[in-house]
Amino acid sequence: MHLPIYVGLQHTASATLADSYRQVAEGHAAEPDVVVDCHRLAGWCDAHVERLAPVAERYGERPDDEPERLHAQGLPGVRSGGVGLLRDLQDLYVLASFVDVTWTVLGQAAQGVRDRELLGVVRSCEEDTRRQLVWLLTRLKQAAPQALIAAGGST
Repeated sequence: MHLPIYVGLQHTASATLADSYRQVAEGHAAEPDVVVDCHRLAGWCDAHVERLAPVAERYGERPDDEPERLHAQGLPGVRSGGVGLLRDLQDLYVLASFVDVTWTVLGQAAQGVRDRELLGVVRSCEEDTRRQLVWLLTRLKQAAPQALIAAGGST
């Protein structure tokens, strides 16, 4: 069974996303909504990691068995200015999308092995992750005109 690969992948990806949200919050302290919302979303990711812990205990985690390109990388650092915020939000969106699709894969596996506990975790966390994606897309749309068109949208 290869389910432990994806359990480990989701565990790591959710923790990476939480850390990345915090990093963006700290790097864009001049944007109060970004600070508050990124910390809130990081808390959701932390809760996902906790909810996944019993599943990881039951199935195990084998992150070392992941194929070479199957991983989630956090942000190497934050950028400054309006365009920097836009790029950082875009990076968060990509990472959150990775987390979302990984929940989808785990949900399919949960149905296959008829694991109601895992399916409950997936459904709850998947809903939170989709709400994160909605917030990120909304914030990207808000930041784009100012960063790309308005004077002072420095990099």
